[in-house]
Amino acid sequence: MRTEKLPAHLNVDRYGDFVLTDAIRPGAGVPVTPRQGYRRDVYRDPQSGAQVPVLAAAVSRETLFDCFVDLVELLGPVVDVVMETSHDSKQGGHRDLMRHHIDLPVLLSHFYDHEDLLLNDGCTGTAILAQNGTMEVQFDEHKLLVVYAQDLAPFEEVFARHGVKCIEGLRLITEGEHLHSTEPHYQDEFEQMCCRIGVAEMAERVNW
Repeated sequence: MRTEKLPAHLNVDRYGDFVLTDAIRPGAGVPVTPRQGYRRDVYRDPQSGAQVPVLAAAVSRETLFDCFVDLVELLGPVVDVVMETSHDSKQGGHRDLMRHHIDLPVLLSHFYDHEDLLLNDGCTGTAILAQNGTMEVQFDEHKLLVVYAQDLAPFEEVFARHGVKCIEGLRLITEGEHLHSTEPHYQDEFEQMCCRIGVAEMAERVNW
């Protein structure tokens, strides 16, 4: 749905010092009040039982993209990238498209060219993976930043530089009713960016 057609209370993008992008809004009654911060967690693989430390963060719009770039730069000079889209999807599903072995400066140049799409389209997300498979940074459709790594300290330093504090028990917008927002032109732009990056559709993706 288009943001301008949402009910008036969903056009609010500022909650104190925290500003949402155009991509996402809390549901009626604001079940989770958006705020800036990150929390520590652990992902447990249901099949292998492996545990991976996680950081999940909500970052205010004015610094969100720069923070994302700084996190990704910790993954190394060559990375794998997954582009995620829920355009035209039903029942909340999404498609994953992947490219292996792309130079990080090349990838970031494409991201800079499509910064508006990444920030403001509620049907576009991306995940960047280190070549050794031990680290991943997600910039999801909710415009949350999620980091998976055995050593989280360098990523926490990035958050600190951007004024994002650790808040234990932080509730994220995904944990309450919420709405995604998009515009018709974003789907075309997503396809164009994917073509430039050279991603291909994946049959299956194994998530952390």
